[in-house]
Amino acid sequence: MNLYVPMYSEKGFSFVWEEGFAIKCSTDGSIVQIEANKEGLISLARHMLELSQENVPEFEHIHLDEYNSLENNSVELIIVKKEL
Repeated sequence: MNLYVPMYSEKGFSFVWEEGFAIKCSTDGSIVQIEANKEGLISLARHMLELSQENVPEFEHIHLDEYNSLENNSVELIIVKKEL
């Protein structure tokens, strides 16, 4: 599989989505569950690869919710770059 990953810009993330993507995020106690179709998984992979680039500063993050790309009734999903 070849995957286009945009180069990170100080202006922010590109958020390139696969056509027809669907992603839902839910919690059950201490369990976080991400459900996604093929297009959703590819889109998330692309966003995480962009976040992993060397020039992305620590604590930069991707914030998704039901008003911004997740399915209805999803909980917020925040993915943060942090050196552990």
